Parts: sequence; C-alpha cells; structure tokens
Amino acid sequence: MSIALESEALNMWMAEACAGLRKCDPEKLQYRFEKQVHDRMEADEKRDLLIRTACEMTTAEEPDWQYAAARLHLKRLYAVAAAHRGNEGGYGSLYALMEQLTAKGWYGTYLLEAYTREEVETLEAYMKPERDQLFHYAGVKTLSDRYLIKGLNGEVLELPQELFMGVAMHLAMREKDKLGWAKQFYDVLSRLEVTVATPTLNTARKPEPQLSSCFIDTVEDDLWNLYNVNQSFAQVSKRGGGQGIYIGKVRSRGSDINGFKGVAGGVVPWIKNYNNTALAVDQLGVRRGAAAIYLDVWHADIFDFLNLKTNNGDDRMKAHDIFPGVCVPDLFMRTVKERGKWYLFDPHEVRKRMGFRLEDFYGKAFEENYTACVRHPALRKKEVEAIDIMKRLLASCFETGTPFLFFRDHVNHANPNKHRGMIYSSNLCTEICQNMSATTLEETDHKGDRITMTMKSGDFVVCNLSSINLGSVRTKEDIERVVTCQIRMMDNVIDLNTYPVKQAEITNQNYRALGLGTSGYHQMLAQSGIAWESENHLRKADEWFEWINYCAVKASAELAEEKGAYPLFRGSEWETGEYFERRGYKDEKWQALRKKIKATGIRNAYLLAVAPTSSTSLIAGTTAGIDPVFRKFYIEEKKNALIPQTAPGLNEKTTWYYKEAHLIDQHWSIRAAGVRQRHIDQSQSFNLYITPQITAKEMLGLIVSAWENGLKTVYYVRNQSLEVDECTSCSS
Repeated sequence: MSIALESEALNMWMAEACAGLRKCDPEKLQYRFEKQVHDRMEADEKRDLLIRTACEMTTAEEPDWQYAAARLHLKRLYAVAAAHRGNEGGYGSLYALMEQLTAKGWYGTYLLEAYTREEVETLEAYMKPERDQLFHYAGVKTLSDRYLIKGLNGEVLELPQELFMGVAMHLAMREKDKLGWAKQFYDVLSRLEVTVATPTLNTARKPEPQLSSCFIDTVEDDLWNLYNVNQSFAQVSKRGGGQGIYIGKVRSRGSDINGFKGVAGGVVPWIKNYNNTALAVDQLGVRRGAAAIYLDVWHADIFDFLNLKTNNGDDRMKAHDIFPGVCVPDLFMRTVKERGKWYLFDPHEVRKRMGFRLEDFYGKAFEENYTACVRHPALRKKEVEAIDIMKRLLASCFETGTPFLFFRDHVNHANPNKHRGMIYSSNLCTEICQNMSATTLEETDHKGDRITMTMKSGDFVVCNLSSINLGSVRTKEDIERVVTCQIRMMDNVIDLNTYPVKQAEITNQNYRALGLGTSGYHQMLAQSGIAWESENHLRKADEWFEWINYCAVKASAELAEEKGAYPLFRGSEWETGEYFERRGYKDEKWQALRKKIKATGIRNAYLLAVAPTSSTSLIAGTTAGIDPVFRKFYIEEKKNALIPQTAPGLNEKTTWYYKEAHLIDQHWSIRAAGVRQRHIDQSQSFNLYITPQITAKEMLGLIVSAWENGLKTVYYVRNQSLEVDECTSCSS
C-alpha cells in the first residue's frame, strides 16, 4: 500500500529519528537521502530508501545510526498497522486488536476467555510504547519480519509492545494474580531484559501454541521403535521444534537379525530416514526440520557415523542434513591421551552375550563392563587405535564443524535426577541434559475394525528455554528480580503448552524441567572493562553464574511452596542435598536453601541450560549466548539490502574489550566454560573458534582441555572459513 510522505513529513521523520542519538545529524541523513531520491519514486520507495540510507550510515565510529534506522522502520510499522486497523497511527485499542485477531483466527480464543475487557484495558494502559526506542534496526527488522502477526498479504497487524503484552498475558493467564504477573512478564520482555525461545515468542497467544524449542527421543533396537521415533520427529518438526535423537542402542552394520548373520544395515540407513523427514517436514514453513543424532564412540558403526556429513566416500552412506554428535566416556579420552587401543562393539551382541547394555552405564560401572566386553573371548569386537577415531573426528570438525561432543560421564555424574534414569545424549544445540528413555509398544489389540495400541511413555525430553540479557541486567538485585520472574514464566510454559506428542507432555509434567540461560555475556564483560583473556574474567564468571544459579534455585523452591514440587522429587539429589555437596555450595545462604528444599521440595527438576540465542539476542540488541563477538563491525547481506551492525554499546572504551572470536586463545574460553559449568546443572551451547592455520595437534589439545575442564558438551567447531547452520528453534 502507499503512504503519502511529503518532504515536510520526511524532514520531521529524520529529526525525530536522530533526536538524542550520538553523532546522528539529521542534515547529514537528509543530504545522503536526497542524493539518491528521484521524482519517479513512489512514496513507499522513498520511505524504504530513507530507512536503508540511515541503516547504511552505521559504522564502528557512528554506531547509533542503527537506532535511527530502527525508529524510521517503526514509523513505517505504525503507519501500516494504523491503515489496516482504522486508527490514526501508532498504538490503538488493545482490546479491539485482540477481538479482530481472534475473529480472524490469528489469536487463540483463550486470551479473551481468560481476561475481561476491563482487565485488557488495564494492561493496555500499562503498556509502554516508548520502549520501542530500545530496538536497533536489525532487532526490530527481525521482530517485524518473523514474529509480529501479519495479514494474508504480509501487512503488519501487531506492533512490538502488543506482541510482548500478548505473550505476557498468555504466560500469566492461569496465575491467581494474573494482572500482576502479566505486568511483570511484560516488563522483563519489553525492557529486553529477557528473551524467550523462538517458539514461545512466535506461538504464544496463537490458536495452537507450541512453546518449546527442542525435544530429545531415544531409539530402541526394534522396528516399531525405529519408525515411531521418526513419526514423533515429524510431529515435532511440524510444530516448529528441533529434535535430538540417541541412536546408540541400534545394532551395527553386519549384526544378526533373528539369527541370520551379517544382515543388519546398521545405524546409517535409519539416520538417512530421519534426514529425509527433516527435509520433508519443515518447521512451520519457516525452515527445514533439524535433528541432531548421537552415537557412542564405542559403537561399531562409529567410522561410518563420523563420515555422515563429509564430502568424501560413498554418498549412499551420507546424511548431509542431520547434525551428528558423539557420546564420549572418560575412558576414551584417557585412552586417546595414552595413545592406547580402543574396542568397538555391536550393542545387540553385547546385550545377547553379556546380559547387559553397555550404553546404560557411566563412570566406573561403564569401565568395568567395557573391560568385561574386551576380555570376553566369544564377543565380536574390533580393535582400533583410539587416536585414529579422534583423527577422523577432528577431520570432520575441520570440514563440517561437527560432530558435537557429549562427555557422558561428566553429564551423568552431575545429574541431580539419577535416581530416575540416565542421560544418553543432548539436543540440537547441546545445552539440554535430562533423563531419557525410549517409548515402547506394550500391546496391540483389535475389536472388529478398531485397532488399539498401548504404549508406555519413555522420558521424551522437552526444552523450555529463556535467557537473561546480561548486557542490560547488571546488578545482583536486578538479576534476582529478573530470574525470579523467568522461572515462573518458564514453569507456566509447561502447563500452557500444546505438545506435538503425548509422551512429551507426560515427561514435561513429571520433571517440569527448565532451561534458564544467558545472552549478552560478552557485552557484560566489555561494559565492565574485563578482558576475555584474563583471570578477572574467570573470577567474574564464577561469581555471576553462582548468583544466577542461586536465584534460580531459590525461585524454584519458592514456587514449590506455592504450587508443589515436581512429581519425581523424592530421592533426587535435590532432596538428599548431594546437589549442593557436589558443587561445593557450603556458605550460609546455600545451606539455608538446601534445608528449605529438603522440607518443601523444588518445583523444577532441571533449571539452567545456556542456549545459543542467535536470533533473539539480535532482537534484544546484545551478544549471543556465552559467545564472544564474531566481529566488532560487520555487514549482513539480506534480500536487497546490506545491514551494517556493530558490537552492542561499541564506543571508545568497550572496543578494547571486544576481542573477536577467532582472535581469542580458545583455552581461555574453555577455562571460562569450565568455571561456569559448576553452576549449570545442564550444559552450555559452547563453540570453539578456530582458524585454518590451526594444527591437528592443537585442535586435539582443545578437545582434551574441554574434557579436562569439566565441560559437558561442545557445540560447533567454527572454522573461520566455514559457515554452519544455526538452530533457530533453540534461539531463546
């Protein structure tokens, strides 16, 4: 549609866009704009040119132009929304908007059923349109392109503060004080102090809200289960979720089937099945489906697995669209260091001959059973050099950025819920570590033409993610305020979710697991004048993450008093106190919390997990996850546009503390991750940044160092010359 823009109005837009921004002169913008505009341009074209001109004036020396461009983009959004909503401009009646969007089927009916007109008007009066000024251009452009509700022709119908209030109202609607909590949820969202996961931001307030980011399933070694996992993955992907799949129980290539020797195809054909599902069932039409598939390093198919994404070898043994992850026990890492022999086994034959499942053990018990398998004379095994597996793994990392690494002993030793199961693998972004088990078929019956199947639900892991923006939340008091709010928000997600498969709902209700993470980590360091490669960084990381964890545990304990503990609390390390002992939490505040939890429980079985936050940190105008900045200043290419961006808050002071990712000694990053890991009950989406000049020996040293520093997982190995796919599902 066309919106009239006279020169006087344009000049007013420029003045308003530049008001109060450092080094943003409206006359300079006008000069650059008038050099490009011509009489044949339509009003819409002039508007777009003005926005683009302001955006392209962004430099490392004049970073505030990205905020001027955001203001101009918002002006455009206000005008378009007003034209389609019948108001004069900007924000109109929230209740009228909710009625309109509900009638059109874009809002779920539950919001107007949960809130009266008077309550909606109270919340409308509480909204702060001026908080739109917090966005920079890339952030508000991402929000408007991907998250604001649009009409059938792409016209914007919902504005940013309405989105935040809609999400807040949804997450608060079952609270006793729903207006009070809706206001608090709105505040942390609209101040950009908190980002919620992409599925939450995208589908909260809509008719079928699937609010969770990622799911993890376990494959049992039978035909029904192999296909049932594929069906579950399809349902997850259809609803916008990513999938982690542990396939280590499946028999290897050349194993027997029903006594027939050498006929099994191994794990690769099944992985190709999951690969095809990822391509066939996309995530709400936004992007193709995504799955990370994990296999144990002792599995007989490990060499085929490590070649899945590489470009050499038989293409019939490839699955280029999945993300492989390798599950690594301590024993393997020690064997690599010692340059010793390693043995590969078929899990089916181990079960049949040994009477146990090797994959079901960790730590000392795993090592004892692994040794028993090595010594058994009748058990088929393949002897290899451990370093040869590691060489193949490193070669794949150099070429593809994967496999992800899952240090299974570190994960399971720290699991506060080992009384109820085991953790075999992680998710698509390697930050989730929760109990897992396969869903199994128990019985099939029929009566006439009605067939009834009875399944026993396994632990089908669900990731409920949210991240605190450390770039804007800096004091201990503010961290406690925001984290307390986040824990309640994420806990409400569990009860308000629409689950793609029933076993996900059962698991989520049993554990009520959360994934509280952080964004703005490097911004926080830079604004505090702390160099990445410094002991001060390590001290601050320890201090900050212990406090974040304390606030999260305290908030969950207080929720348990109000709403009850998670159903599987009894017997957990939360109840026994081992959780606190294992992490060395012995001061007075922790001991008081330990005593409280023993008496009244804790609401959530798992609490902390640091996701990548690639897209939502962009909306919040901060640095992603726990990563260092990739560049202080860079230009992103979008359709028909170049979008310059700078590190957040870049100025004469912070520029010295924004050391770029590929220039950082990665041992400092590993040490910092190790310090943080003590306070994170799950894991971190931790990337290694390497240059093409790194040697294989140096790369091996980084992997060994990550294990020795207690990291639970390693996400991508980001080679400077390699682009890797981001997971938008987990971009909390």
